[in-house]
Amino acid sequence: MIKSELRKLYFQKRLSLKEQEYVNFSHQISDHFFSNFDLSLIKTIHTYLPIIKNKEPDTWLIIDKIKREFPTIRISVPRVRNNTLENFFLEGTHQLEKNAWDIHEPKKGILTDVKKIDLVIVPLLIFDRSGDRIGYGKGFYDKFLKECPSTCKKIGLSFFEPVEKIDDAEEFDIPLTHCITPARLYQF
Repeated sequence: MIKSELRKLYFQKRLSLKEQEYVNFSHQISDHFFSNFDLSLIKTIHTYLPIIKNKEPDTWLIIDKIKREFPTIRISVPRVRNNTLENFFLEGTHQLEKNAWDIHEPKKGILTDVKKIDLVIVPLLIFDRSGDRIGYGKGFYDKFLKECPSTCKKIGLSFFEPVEKIDDAEEFDIPLTHCITPARLYQF
């Protein structure tokens, strides 16, 4: 299938999840994240902030645990400006406001140097067995991921197992290094 068909199909599948499934799946993904990644050498993690009404995997579970158990790790979150992602260190929820897409983003803060990001938690709707992903189609994360260091882990979170192949994946699409589903971790 092509991106536009998969985007529509998996957006609807995600919206149709029952509330308890959504909560359980988010917890399972968070558990897999912490059981599969050694965070002892990580200094900076970038993560999206979930759009709960769109039933994106709840990254607040990961953020809160990192703040509690790994206080030396800096957490960076995005803000969209001029069709690119700006990244700010997360100081607290007081610095967040909703943008035009109803996404929480920092209104101010300390900019994060993209070259110092060790791990990125990437939003997506679905991914394939090669690590290609489908987001919302704006290309923000592909541009951003291209700037990250080559050693940076790029980890997608998905409630669904991969499709075999995204037929119209392009060479400028930046593949994931890993993807976590409620069932397991995929490594590419």
